[in-house]
Amino acid sequence: MKLKPLADRVVLKMVETEETTKSGIILTSAAKEKPSVAQVVEVGPGGIVDGNEVKMTVKVGDKVITSKYSGTEIKLDGEEYIIVKQGDILAIVE
Repeated sequence: MKLKPLADRVVLKMVETEETTKSGIILTSAAKEKPSVAQVVEVGPGGIVDGNEVKMTVKVGDKVITSKYSGTEIKLDGEEYIIVKQGDILAIVE
């Protein structure tokens, strides 16, 4: 199955976090925070949203930083994704 987002929605897949810190400390699963860096998997077409024209500025393959509690988490074919509005994306990581 393939996800095709509508309007200004973006489908993201979270990037795995490192299991050790820079100083070599191994983190348990309880100590890890939810990662905020994600990779763009699919992008909606944009268009008119709430009476305003929305131009999509992210593209498939971009790494982005999102708001911590934004989006809707879904599971499809054993993979976890998050669907967010483009406005919930804070920055593109270059």
